[in-house]
Amino acid sequence: MRALIQRVKRAKVTVGGKQIAWIGEGMLLLLGIRRKDTPEDVGRLVDKVVNLRIFEDEAGKMNLSLKDTGGELLVVPQFTLYANTRKGRRPSFEDAMGAKDAQELFEEFIRELERRGFTPRRGRFGEHMVVSLDNDGPVTIIIDTEEKF
Repeated sequence: MRALIQRVKRAKVTVGGKQIAWIGEGMLLLLGIRRKDTPEDVGRLVDKVVNLRIFEDEAGKMNLSLKDTGGELLVVPQFTLYANTRKGRRPSFEDAMGAKDAQELFEEFIRELERRGFTPRRGRFGEHMVVSLDNDGPVTIIIDTEEKF
């Protein structure tokens, strides 16, 4: 699994001209799922995300996590995080998991966040979405479960 995380002042997702999800201060997480990802990857990634210290403390240091701040979370499925651009000019998505299985892991990711006390807002799987955000910092971090942590 690959997560592109952005610390935001606000973020929203629009589908078909209608706003379907929005958050205030917190974290926008774009989630890519690859062919060989498992439910164990879900747990490991959720643990990393909710404890990642990217929010500033009173001294201005990135020392607080989403768990510490009570910030909001918007999770958007994004298979293009597994784009392969090594050959040619058109990206290949052969490393991305197929839609049905990826949606199951995406839903498990959301459920695991809920089990840990979060109320994630979410994009809509398989839809054309417009994502708008005000990146705070800017702070943008990539986490990949293929890199063991």
